[in-house]
Amino acid sequence: MYTFATARPAPAGAEPGRARADLQQVHDQSMDLVAAVLETQERLLDLLTTITPYDAARDELHRAVRTLSGATWEIARNDPGRLDRVAVFLPSNNVLYSYVLYGLIPVLYAEEVAIRPSARTRDTALALHETMLARRPWLRGRVRLAEASQRDFVKVGAASDAVVFTGRYDNGRNVLERVGGGPLFLIMGSGPNPMVVGPAADPAESCRALLISRLYNSGQDCLCSDLIFVHRSRLDALLGLLRDQLAGLRVGDRRRPGTVVAPLVYQDAVQGAAEFLAAHREHLVYGGEVNVEEGRVTPGIVVLPHAAGFVPPELFSPIFCLCPYDDVAEIQEWAHTPTELDRGMYATVFGEPGITGELLGTAVIRRDRTTFDAEDGNQPFGGYGPQASSVCLDGELVARPLLLSAEAGRARRRAEA
Repeated sequence: MYTFATARPAPAGAEPGRARADLQQVHDQSMDLVAAVLETQERLLDLLTTITPYDAARDELHRAVRTLSGATWEIARNDPGRLDRVAVFLPSNNVLYSYVLYGLIPVLYAEEVAIRPSARTRDTALALHETMLARRPWLRGRVRLAEASQRDFVKVGAASDAVVFTGRYDNGRNVLERVGGGPLFLIMGSGPNPMVVGPAADPAESCRALLISRLYNSGQDCLCSDLIFVHRSRLDALLGLLRDQLAGLRVGDRRRPGTVVAPLVYQDAVQGAAEFLAAHREHLVYGGEVNVEEGRVTPGIVVLPHAAGFVPPELFSPIFCLCPYDDVAEIQEWAHTPTELDRGMYATVFGEPGITGELLGTAVIRRDRTTFDAEDGNQPFGGYGPQASSVCLDGELVARPLLLSAEAGRARRRAEA
């Protein structure tokens, strides 16, 4: 762990925010980092599987490699210039992928990246970082992990060119107020990511997509679907397939390949699952047993009578929350409530011709593919709900899909105009 100065470093010979990234150097360094990840993949998988099922950890590693491989294209396209320092509040899940997105990619166009890991997965983040430093010493002094309180790290953020906050929106707004209006400030939050299984959807394909969307990392991911709208004509078929698939899932040791559901990492997620299932016990139609002491939540299916007034929590567990509908207007009404307009991130739509356009409320629509299928670390991420993704520069908070290099490029061009 390191401590950081609270004054911005001044790179020799460069006017802050004006110089361009050297794309040949970006290419060479990004390919060097790809090689480092591949060289250490067994060690990285060992570390990740302390908190993530093996198959999800392997997928995370592949996504990390793919994103690093696309870094030159991303930086050339967005032209972020050279930054002095980026400060990052790292999330507690997808630790390697997040380390790549918010640490290794930004260091290709920043002098320094300061990272505060989540207390929940600090040891894993530290071990991943030390593994990369051992393979690529040139990262030392460029990407640094700080054992700092949020209060102290806020001071680091205030002395940075850009701050990336991942976590709860209210916490992000609080940090933003304390950081002040100087740095570019990105809030990467979450949303309910509803899935729609319409009257023209294929039940088998929808079931496969639903399993991917709900069970990634045992359900512990901000992209997991917390609410599934199912046209009443497809409900029985989907439920039958879903029960059959869940009955055959491998549950248990997260280090074993093929395990889909493992004990949850976060005690509050286990408690939240228990409370949600208890509150909706009359609508539970399958599974849903919880062992709080062992952190175990077996996959469960809840079928709500309607969506009116329902605000899906971030379940972070293998619970499927289905809601039948008869008319697409019911979905539109739900998506346009003030709460859901604030939280709009993604919406997955299968076989529902009544949902047109690119947005469902403020959520970006993904058609016939899951959010995990569509996610691309070199492209903007999120929706148009401020709690899902928003950026603040010069006191203005704007909700839109975000990518740090793209926002840095916009800010640079704005300053130069």
